[in-house]
Amino acid sequence: MTLALGVGAVVVLVAAVALRLADRLGLPSLLLYLALGVGLGESGLGVQFEDYELTHTLGYAALVIILAEGGLTTRWADVRRAIGPGISLSTVGVAVSVGVTGAVAALVLGYSWGFAFLLAAVISSTDAAAVFATLRRLPLPRRLAASLEAESGLNDAPVILLVTALAEFLTGESDGPWWLVGVVVVAELIGGAVVGVGIGFAGAALLRRVALPVAGFYPLATLALCVLAYSSASLAHTSGFVAVYLAGVVLGNATLPHRSASVGFAEGMASLAQIGLFVLLGLLVSPGRLPEAVGPALVVGGALLLLARPLSVVASLVWFRFPWPQQAFISWAGLRGAVPIVAAIIPLTADVPGATRIFDTVFVLVVVFTVVQGGSLPWMARRLRIATPVAPRDVHVEAAPLGELDADLMQVTVPPGSRLHGVYLPELRLPEDAAVVLVVREGRSFVPDDQTRLMRGDQALIVTARRSRHEAERRLRAVSRAGRLASWRGETGAATGAD
Repeated sequence: MTLALGVGAVVVLVAAVALRLADRLGLPSLLLYLALGVGLGESGLGVQFEDYELTHTLGYAALVIILAEGGLTTRWADVRRAIGPGISLSTVGVAVSVGVTGAVAALVLGYSWGFAFLLAAVISSTDAAAVFATLRRLPLPRRLAASLEAESGLNDAPVILLVTALAEFLTGESDGPWWLVGVVVVAELIGGAVVGVGIGFAGAALLRRVALPVAGFYPLATLALCVLAYSSASLAHTSGFVAVYLAGVVLGNATLPHRSASVGFAEGMASLAQIGLFVLLGLLVSPGRLPEAVGPALVVGGALLLLARPLSVVASLVWFRFPWPQQAFISWAGLRGAVPIVAAIIPLTADVPGATRIFDTVFVLVVVFTVVQGGSLPWMARRLRIATPVAPRDVHVEAAPLGELDADLMQVTVPPGSRLHGVYLPELRLPEDAAVVLVVREGRSFVPDDQTRLMRGDQALIVTARRSRHEAERRLRAVSRAGRLASWRGETGAATGAD
């Protein structure tokens, strides 16, 4: 155990340095994590690891954390406009991708139809971690980016269910008619959505009403609620992946104590899950088998990227009036990552004939096309002229409950570009039972008065009665966006989901 803890700590530290290196080189960090796992494996330091069952279990656990973080950091204001396209891409799009890619694999590579469709199903899911990490760095139209984020958060569930059903079919364990698979998938998706939304709203109400004695419990409780949504939905034989993502969306857009700390904690845990998952997958692969998989990976990946993905996007978005340049970008931005590799382990655990070939093909495909797509997305956005100007950051408001006083303590940070800069405290026009009690400027704390003006970089502590907290937050956001005359300019300070 001592040695394992030491090795794990070194791996995390090396992966953190690798993340910085990946940013400088413009490479997706997952490639360096995979390389780290391969370096530790049988062809590197000689670590022998072939436990598919353990990898399958840990892979699912990592995906739960990654999807929870994706939901917690998703803006409801954007999802509301993109939920239709996201659902369509994650259902209709998956069906079209599997059909077209499977047909190419069967006709060109000579695979049996069942095996070809299983391979196509494994690679049909876009990866939430890759999409969230890559797209949120680009200045894209919010509806476009939100559609891709919703797709990546929702399409894991139907793909995992489809891969499991096809694996059972190829091993002879499925005893129902083929059309029953579609009915089961739809029922599990709906059930998972109900469980996830229900636990999300119930958990948000609980966290708002319970003043926990330690602030660090709030991030733990928020993430635990997301994991609870997954386990509850799975035990109810519905989709746990849909449940955890939607529970995260509800909690991430609710007015919760220490919300920013909870989101930051989830981001850190998701990064740790990604590091562990990719290193584990790198350990699992046998580099000596990979050269044989290069040809099939290029054929299948090319068919997916250049034929199946564009057709699936057109079929999914035909009703949503996306401009053609945006549809082209969505086609190119269907990033693959951990999810297809984890899905490729399902046939291995089910003893599907040729499952090793699927795993090797998917591994090579993910590495090659992550480099091709991930590195070219900024260029593609500029080429298609869909990049948007970067908007100034909104005011950051953090809150903590003061249970015995029936009040809340809010921490406000004045970001660059905020129009709170230069505003006198009386000009904030906060509710009567709210007041700025402390300002921290350049490391120095002082009690403000009516002549105090807020400056960029200031941190202000505001005590407000709980009943007035929402109105105080709205006023702070309004002034941050439109200045001291915000109400005259029609700015209400409505939350965007990032506040």
